[in-house]
Amino acid sequence: MALCENMRSWRWQGSAAAFRAVVGVMVLLLGLSSARSVPPQAACSGAATPQNLTQPQYKEAVKEDTGVGFMAPVVQSFLHTVQPNPFPADLILKLVQDFDHTQLNQEYIKEALVYEVGFLVCVAIGILYIVLMPIVGFFLACCRCCGNCGGKMYQKQTSAIHCRRRTLYWSAFVTTIIILAGNICMFISNEALKVSVDQSPMELSNTVDNIHTFLTSVPQQVDNVVNESYRTVDEVTKNLQEIGPLMGTEIQKRFRGTLDPALQSVKLLDQEIVHTSAQLNNLNSSLVQLQSSLDRIQANVTAVKNRINQTLSKPKCGNCSNLRPELQKLTVDTSISFPSLNEFQSAVNEVIKANLQSQINEAEDYFQSIPQRVTNETKDVVQRSKQQLQDIKMQISQVSSKISLSDLNDVTASLNQLQTEIDRNMPQVERVEHIRWGVCVALCCVVLLVVVCYLLGLILGPLGLTPNSDPTKRSCTADCGGTFLMMGAGLSFFFSWLFMIAVLVLFVLGGNVYTLVCKPWSDGQLLKFLDTPGLIPELDISSTLGLKTKVNISDIYRDCEENQPLWTTLHLYEIVDLGDLLNVSKYTEEIQQHFESTDIILSSVTLLSAEVKNKLISISTKAKDFDTTAITQQVNDISSINLNSTADKLDELAGHQRDPEIQTELQNEARDLRQIQADIETTVIPQLGKLNSTIKILQSTAEKINGTVGEVLSSVGAAQDFLNTNTTQIVKTESRTFLDCQLEYFIAYADWANVTITQQVGRCGPVAGAVDSAEIILCAYMVESLNAFWFSLGWCMIFFIPGIIFSIKLAKYYRRMKYSDVHENRILMNHIPRAQMKFT
Repeated sequence: MALCENMRSWRWQGSAAAFRAVVGVMVLLLGLSSARSVPPQAACSGAATPQNLTQPQYKEAVKEDTGVGFMAPVVQSFLHTVQPNPFPADLILKLVQDFDHTQLNQEYIKEALVYEVGFLVCVAIGILYIVLMPIVGFFLACCRCCGNCGGKMYQKQTSAIHCRRRTLYWSAFVTTIIILAGNICMFISNEALKVSVDQSPMELSNTVDNIHTFLTSVPQQVDNVVNESYRTVDEVTKNLQEIGPLMGTEIQKRFRGTLDPALQSVKLLDQEIVHTSAQLNNLNSSLVQLQSSLDRIQANVTAVKNRINQTLSKPKCGNCSNLRPELQKLTVDTSISFPSLNEFQSAVNEVIKANLQSQINEAEDYFQSIPQRVTNETKDVVQRSKQQLQDIKMQISQVSSKISLSDLNDVTASLNQLQTEIDRNMPQVERVEHIRWGVCVALCCVVLLVVVCYLLGLILGPLGLTPNSDPTKRSCTADCGGTFLMMGAGLSFFFSWLFMIAVLVLFVLGGNVYTLVCKPWSDGQLLKFLDTPGLIPELDISSTLGLKTKVNISDIYRDCEENQPLWTTLHLYEIVDLGDLLNVSKYTEEIQQHFESTDIILSSVTLLSAEVKNKLISISTKAKDFDTTAITQQVNDISSINLNSTADKLDELAGHQRDPEIQTELQNEARDLRQIQADIETTVIPQLGKLNSTIKILQSTAEKINGTVGEVLSSVGAAQDFLNTNTTQIVKTESRTFLDCQLEYFIAYADWANVTITQQVGRCGPVAGAVDSAEIILCAYMVESLNAFWFSLGWCMIFFIPGIIFSIKLAKYYRRMKYSDVHENRILMNHIPRAQMKFT
C-alpha cells in the first residue's frame, strides 16, 4: 500500500519542474556561441566538425512475451464482443470532474450502466449460474435419492441401448477433452501471471534506471557542450598567442615563390664568381711559370747564337757566310701579353670585395625574422583579443551558473524514492502473489480432479463392460467407472458455482482494465484522453514552456517513440531564436574590429644594392669583352719553335770544314741547340698545353657569367619589385586569412551546436520506452494473463453443464443395477400342434 501511496504522491508539479529544467538546459546550450576545438596547425586546414555527442547506453527494453499469446486474441475478441463501445472519454471526464461531490449525478450512473451493459449481461448470466447450479444440484440429488431422475438402479434393455451408450460416451469424452484443454490453459495462464509478477519488479527497475540514465545524460550533454566551448575558446586564445609562427609562416610561403629563386640565383652567381677567381689565379700562376721558362730559353738561345756568330766570323770557317741568313732567323719571341685578363681580373675582384654572401644573408635574415616581426606588430591586438575571449568565456560561465538543474535532480530523487519503495514493498507483493498463485493452483487442481474422475470413468467403464451381460452382474471395473462419472458430476455441482464467483469477479476486474486502460493505451486513445484540458490540474505544457502551438502528451510520446531530441519534441524553436544565438559575428565583431584596425608593417629589404648591381654589370661587360685570340696566337707561335733545323744545318756545315777546331765548335753549338729544343719540348710545351686548357675553361666561364649576371639581375629586380609592391597587401591578406581561420572555428562550432541541439541533445526515446514498458508490464504481462485465467476457468465452468448431463446419463450404462432386465435379440415362436385325421 505504501507503494501505491508513493505513486499517488507524484504530482504534475514535479513533471512541470522537469520540463522547466529541460528548457533551461536548452537555453544554456543555445547560449554557448564560441568555437570548436581542433589541434593547432601551421595553417588553417579547415574547421573539422567535432564528434557527435555520445548517447547513453540504456538497458534492454521489456519484451512483449507473456506465454499466453495464443489466448490473448481469443480473450480480446470475446471482450470486444462484450464491450463494442468506444472509449468513454466524455463519461470519464465528467466522473473525474464531479468526483469530489458527495453524490454523483444519476445521469452519469445511468450512462455508465449503459456503457457497461455488455458486462452487466455477462454478470447477470454469471449470477444466474451461481444461483441455479447449487439449486439444480440439490433438487437433482433429492430426486435421485427418491428413486427418480435416474436414481432407481434399474435399466431397461432395448435394442438401441448400445447406440445410446456410444453416443453418450463420445459426447462425454469430447466434453471432458474440452474441459481438460481449459484446465491446461488455466495452469499456463496462472504460471504466466506468476512469472509476470515475479519479473515485473526487475523490468520496472530497468525502466526506472533508463529514465534515471536519461535525466542524468541531459546535464552530462550540457557539460560536454560547455566544455567543448571552453576548449574552443582556449584553442583560439592559443592560436592568437602563436600568431607570429602561424601567420608569419603563411607570409613566408607567399614570399618564397619569388624570393627563393632570386636568392638562389645570387648564390649560384656568387659560387661562379668565386670559382672564376680561382681559375684566374691558376691562369696567372701558369703565365708566371711559363714566362720564367721562356726567359731561360731566350737567354740560352741568345748565348748559343752569339757563339755561332763568333764561329762563323773566324777566317778559317769555310763557306760560313752562307749560314748567316739562317742565323738571323734564330730568334725566340718569349713575350706574352693578355690585356683583357687584367680587366676581367679587376672586375672579378671588385665583385668578390662586394661580398654577395652578406647580401644573401641579410635577405635571408629578413625572411626568417617575419614571424617575430608579426608577433611584435600584433602584440597589442592579440592582448585585446585574448581579453575579449576571456570575457566570452566568463559570459558562458555566468549563463551556465544561472541555469539550475535542481528540478532534474528533484525528478531523479523522486525516481530513487520510487525505486526504494518498490524494493521495500516487494516482499509483501511476493507474499501476496504466492498466496494468489496457491489459490489459483488449487482451483486448477479441483478442475483437474473433475477431469480425472471423468477420464477414469470413461476408461474403466468400457474396460469392464460386457455388452450382453445382465445389468445386475456387471463387473466391478465397469461399476467403478460409473462411480467415477458420478463423482465428477457431484464435484462439478459442488464447486462450479463457487468457481463462477471467482470468474465473475476476475472478469469484471480484468475485462474493464483491458477495455478502459489497455485497449485505449495501445491505440493511443488513452494518451489523447490525458491531453484533455482540465483532466490533470496544471498540465499545460504549452503555457509552461511559453509555446505558441499546442503541445500535448500524445505528441510528445509520438516524437519520443521516434527518439526525437527535446528541441523538436518540446517545440523549443518557438521560444528560442537559434539563428540569432548562434550568430558568430554577434560575439566576434569586436575581435574582428581589433584586427582590422591594426596595420602590420614589415620594413622593406634591399636584395642587391646599386653599387653591387653596377659591379655585376661591370663583370658582365668584362666577361663579354674577354678575348683569348692574341694569347692563343702567342701560344701557337711558341709551340712552333724548331731549333733542330738550325742544328742540322750547323752539323752539315761542320762536315764541310777542314779545320777541326771550327768543326768541333759548330758541332758543339748544334748540340746546344738540340738541347735547348729538347728543353722546350719537355718543359715549355706542357706548360703551354696547360695554359691553353685553362684559357678555354676560363673563356667558357666568362661566357656563362655574362648570361648568369643578366638572369640574376632580372630575377632580383623582379623579386625586389614584388617585395616593394606586394608586401603590404600580402600582410593584409594573410591577416584577414588568419582572422577568417579563427572565425571558421566559431562558424564550425555554430553549425555543430545547431545540429547537436536540434538533433542530438536529449533524445527522449527512453521516455517512450518507459511508457511502453509500463504498458507491457501492466497489460501484456498481468492483464492478459489474468484475463486468460478467468476465461479458461469460465470455459471449464460452462462445459461443466454438459459434462454433468453426459456423465450422469452415461454412468447408468456402467454401474451395477439391482433389478434385472434382459432383452433377447431373437423371435419367440409358440408350438402349434399339427392336425391329424382319425379314421374310424
